[in-house]
Amino acid sequence: MYRARTRDIEVVVEPFYLEEQSSPEDSRYVWGYKIVIENHSMLTVKLVHRYWHITDENGLVDEVDGLGVVGEQPSLKPGDSYEYSSGCPLDTPSGMMFGHYDMQTDEGEVFKVDIPAFSLDSPGIVRVLN
Repeated sequence: MYRARTRDIEVVVEPFYLEEQSSPEDSRYVWGYKIVIENHSMLTVKLVHRYWHITDENGLVDEVDGLGVVGEQPSLKPGDSYEYSSGCPLDTPSGMMFGHYDMQTDEGEVFKVDIPAFSLDSPGIVRVLN
Protein backbone atom coordinates (compact mmCIF):
# COMPACT_ATOMS: atom_id res chain seq x y z
CA MET A 1 0.00 0.00 0.00
CA TYR A 2 1.02 3.57 -0.69
CA ARG A 3 0.12 6.51 1.56
CA ALA A 4 0.23 10.31 1.43
CA ARG A 5 -1.14 12.85 3.89
CA THR A 6 -1.81 16.49 3.10
CA ARG A 7 -3.46 18.86 5.58
CA ASP A 8 -4.74 15.87 7.54
CA ILE A 9 -6.39 14.29 4.49
CA GLU A 10 -4.87 10.81 4.00
CA VAL A 11 -4.92 8.98 0.68
CA VAL A 12 -4.16 5.25 0.66
CA VAL A 13 -3.70 3.41 -2.66
CA GLU A 14 -3.62 -0.34 -3.24
CA PRO A 15 -2.88 -1.27 -6.89
CA PHE A 16 -3.44 -4.77 -8.31
CA TYR A 17 -2.84 -6.40 -11.69
CA LEU A 18 -5.96 -7.49 -13.60
CA GLU A 19 -4.75 -10.57 -15.43
CA GLU A 20 -8.20 -11.44 -16.81
CA GLN A 21 -8.43 -8.04 -18.56
CA SER A 22 -4.82 -8.01 -19.73
CA SER A 23 -3.49 -9.43 -22.98
CA PRO A 24 0.33 -9.30 -23.04
CA GLU A 25 0.45 -10.76 -26.58
CA ASP A 26 -1.50 -7.64 -27.67
CA SER A 27 0.58 -5.28 -25.49
CA ARG A 28 -2.38 -4.63 -23.18
CA TYR A 29 -1.75 -4.58 -19.44
CA VAL A 30 -4.48 -3.52 -17.03
CA TRP A 31 -4.34 -2.63 -13.34
CA GLY A 32 -7.01 -1.81 -10.86
CA TYR A 33 -6.48 0.29 -7.80
CA LYS A 34 -8.46 0.84 -4.63
CA ILE A 35 -8.27 4.25 -3.01
CA VAL A 36 -9.34 5.21 0.48
CA ILE A 37 -9.51 8.90 1.38
CA GLU A 38 -9.71 9.62 5.11
CA ASN A 39 -10.50 13.03 6.58
CA HIS A 40 -8.48 13.44 9.79
CA SER A 41 -8.96 17.21 9.76
CA MET A 42 -11.51 19.35 11.60
CA LEU A 43 -13.00 20.61 8.32
CA THR A 44 -15.63 19.22 5.98
CA VAL A 45 -14.09 18.88 2.51
CA LYS A 46 -15.49 18.03 -0.90
CA LEU A 47 -13.43 16.28 -3.59
CA VAL A 48 -14.12 18.46 -6.63
CA HIS A 49 -11.37 17.56 -9.10
CA ARG A 50 -8.73 14.91 -9.84
CA TYR A 51 -5.45 14.92 -11.72
CA TRP A 52 -3.42 11.81 -12.67
CA HIS A 53 0.06 11.64 -14.18
CA ILE A 54 0.56 8.15 -15.65
CA THR A 55 3.92 7.05 -17.06
CA ASP A 56 4.56 3.74 -18.83
CA GLU A 57 7.93 1.95 -18.76
CA ASN A 58 8.96 3.70 -22.00
CA GLY A 59 8.49 7.11 -20.41
CA LEU A 60 5.30 7.95 -22.31
CA VAL A 61 3.05 10.15 -20.18
CA ASP A 62 -0.74 10.29 -20.10
CA GLU A 63 -2.52 12.91 -18.02
CA VAL A 64 -6.08 12.57 -16.77
CA ASP A 65 -7.82 15.70 -15.56
CA GLY A 66 -11.48 15.93 -14.59
CA LEU A 67 -14.26 16.53 -12.12
CA GLY A 68 -14.57 14.27 -9.08
CA VAL A 69 -13.86 10.56 -9.10
CA VAL A 70 -15.89 7.73 -10.68
CA GLY A 71 -18.70 10.20 -11.43
CA GLU A 72 -18.93 11.50 -7.85
CA GLN A 73 -17.79 14.51 -5.87
CA PRO A 74 -17.88 13.10 -2.35
CA SER A 75 -18.07 15.29 0.73
CA LEU A 76 -16.17 14.12 3.81
CA LYS A 77 -16.95 15.41 7.28
CA PRO A 78 -14.28 15.18 9.98
CA GLY A 79 -13.61 11.49 10.63
CA ASP A 80 -15.27 10.32 7.40
CA SER A 81 -13.67 8.15 4.75
CA TYR A 82 -14.50 7.49 1.11
CA GLU A 83 -13.44 4.45 -0.90
CA TYR A 84 -13.54 3.79 -4.61
CA SER A 85 -11.91 1.59 -7.22
CA SER A 86 -10.82 2.37 -10.75
CA GLY A 87 -8.37 1.08 -13.34
CA CYS A 88 -5.59 1.93 -15.74
CA PRO A 89 -4.54 0.20 -19.00
CA LEU A 90 -0.99 0.48 -20.35
CA ASP A 91 0.77 -0.73 -23.48
CA THR A 92 3.79 -1.83 -21.41
CA PRO A 93 4.17 -4.37 -18.57
CA SER A 94 4.95 -1.71 -15.98
CA GLY A 95 4.51 1.95 -15.19
CA MET A 96 3.70 4.36 -12.41
CA MET A 97 1.00 6.81 -11.39
CA PHE A 98 0.69 9.80 -9.07
CA GLY A 99 -1.51 12.83 -8.86
CA HIS A 100 -3.64 15.03 -6.66
CA TYR A 101 -7.20 15.83 -5.69
CA ASP A 102 -8.57 19.34 -5.37
CA MET A 103 -10.54 19.56 -2.14
CA GLN A 104 -12.90 22.40 -1.30
CA THR A 105 -13.84 23.47 2.22
CA ASP A 106 -17.30 24.72 3.21
CA GLU A 107 -15.80 28.23 3.16
CA GLY A 108 -14.83 27.83 -0.52
CA GLU A 109 -11.06 27.36 -0.06
CA VAL A 110 -9.61 24.91 -2.58
CA PHE A 111 -6.40 23.03 -1.82
CA LYS A 112 -4.48 20.12 -3.35
CA VAL A 113 -4.19 16.73 -1.65
CA ASP A 114 -1.39 14.49 -2.89
CA ILE A 115 -2.06 11.03 -4.27
CA PRO A 116 1.12 9.02 -3.57
CA ALA A 117 3.20 7.71 -6.46
CA PHE A 118 2.64 3.99 -6.94
CA SER A 119 4.03 1.42 -9.31
CA LEU A 120 2.12 -0.74 -11.75
CA ASP A 121 4.06 -3.98 -12.20
CA SER A 122 2.96 -7.10 -14.03
CA PRO A 123 3.50 -10.36 -12.14
CA GLY A 124 7.00 -11.72 -12.70
CA ILE A 125 8.56 -8.33 -13.46
CA VAL A 126 11.95 -7.94 -11.79
CA ARG A 127 12.68 -4.37 -10.74
CA VAL A 128 16.26 -3.11 -10.68
CA LEU A 129 16.74 0.15 -8.79
CA ASN A 130 19.81 2.21 -9.60
